[in-house]
Formats: sequence, structure tokens, C-alpha cells
Amino acid sequence: MSKVRPPYPAEFRQQMVELVRAGRSPAELSREFGVTAQSITNWVGQAAIDDGKPLPGKEGLTTAEREELVRLRRQLRQVQMERDILAKATAWFAGRSDATSTKSSDS
Repeated sequence: MSKVRPPYPAEFRQQMVELVRAGRSPAELSREFGVTAQSITNWVGQAAIDDGKPLPGKEGLTTAEREELVRLRRQLRQVQMERDILAKATAWFAGRSDATSTKSSDS
């Protein structure tokens, strides 16, 4: 079973990126700081995308675009939930008005 740990602070990730850019290898930093080499490699790739200079084969969204995508997906879920609630309420009220109109016509 894998261990789940909180994300590393942004300052720490930035320091790892700078050390790699200065010539240290992700494997070396992994052993020294207890971070997986793959995580460090991912941070370097994301930093390159954010700087507008993606590494070959590492195209993707910038961090700002990723944050906006997360925000928009959350907002979409909220709007869909509100739409579903309104649809159910409309159906419920439509059912009540049919029952009310049937009762009043019997009088």
C-alpha cells in the first residue's frame, strides 16, 4: 500500500527545480532529501511549462491553467447540482398543482 503524504511546499519544490537546473540530478537529490526522483522530474517539467519552455515531449497546461481548470470543474459540478435540484422541485410543484386542480374541480 502506498503512503499518502501532504504535498511538498512550493518553496521546497522550487529549490529542487533550481538545484536540477544548476546541474544536480533528480536521483542524487532524491537520496539526499527523501523525495522520489520522479517527483523532482515532474516539478522540473512543470516549471519548464510554466516558463513557456516545455521540455521535448512534456507539453501541457501551465500551473495557472490547471488551477483554473480545477476551479471551473468545481463550479460546473455546483451548477449541475443546482440544475438537478431545480428540475426536481419543478416536477414536484407540477405534481402538486395537478393534484390541487383535480381537487378543486371535484367541488
